[in-house]
Amino acid sequence: MDADLQQRRSIEAGLRQALQRGELRLVYQPLLGLAENRVICVEALLRWDHEGRTISPTEFIPIAEETGLIVDIGEWVLREACKTVASWPGDVRVAVNLSPIQFKSKDLVSVVKSALADAQIAATRLELEITETLLLAENDTNLAALHDLRAMGVRISMDDFGTGYSSLSYLRSFPFDKIKIDRSFMRDLTSRGDGQAIIKAVVGLGQSLGMSTTAEGVETEEQLEMVRAHGVSEVQGFLFSPPLPPAALANL
Repeated sequence: MDADLQQRRSIEAGLRQALQRGELRLVYQPLLGLAENRVICVEALLRWDHEGRTISPTEFIPIAEETGLIVDIGEWVLREACKTVASWPGDVRVAVNLSPIQFKSKDLVSVVKSALADAQIAATRLELEITETLLLAENDTNLAALHDLRAMGVRISMDDFGTGYSSLSYLRSFPFDKIKIDRSFMRDLTSRGDGQAIIKAVVGLGQSLGMSTTAEGVETEEQLEMVRAHGVSEVQGFLFSPPLPPAALANL
């Protein structure tokens, strides 16, 4: 217990200095559009290099959220991602994950506007990914912020779809542009029929609601052919590319 507490305190103390020390960086994982057969979107993923090692986001993001540090870190991620996408071909979008904690800041919408203006990119080139945790409380303020962002032209995606309790009701509460099917459904896709049935059902649901669908965690050709056959719009996973630094992504 003492060791865990000491580790947590160490991570929290390091995070408070991470931005100033330039320890944070972004890597980018491409999403391949199956109809277009090319990269149409790239997801920005946060990495933290601290004291000689790269600390996993699963280790530091929860602490950043609990302490509120995620607000400043999230703004840095957003601005950095927008600056990076400005150097890409004009029809490629960048996807950025938003924490529910960021929505508690009344400045979120203005921060997004500012990041887009500073990078001189169209709002349609930015995609914001949220999880259903944000909508769990049916918070009117959160919904209003989402509507404001979407009215600007920013695309809104529901991440990790299928892992929570009320995903279908959330699709009724807000008109998402995209549903990202959680990678857990990919693992048994080729060995369990129910996995395929779920993929087919989610794709059909998305199509009927005018939402595109992304299959995360695609790692084999067999998985690719299955999700393609079921009509998934985009795929993301190590079959195509791991997360890459900006220079390597530009070459890709």
